[in-house]
Amino acid sequence: MATNYKCEGCAMRAKYENSPKSFIGKFWRWHINFCPGWKAYFMQLPDEEKTALREKYKFVKYK
Repeated sequence: MATNYKCEGCAMRAKYENSPKSFIGKFWRWHINFCPGWKAYFMQLPDEEKTALREKYKFVKYK
């Protein structure tokens, strides 16, 4: 059974995409460093998508 994660359509993530230097954008970027939902979402992605997200968000925490 596949789990449906809301990370793909997260409102805070959209704020980051539109304005990474906004308070909400910075908060979202900081938040993904420890968010269990983001970790679960990230870990279930194919390796190509993980690599793309790591580069896009400068995110290296999870392997």
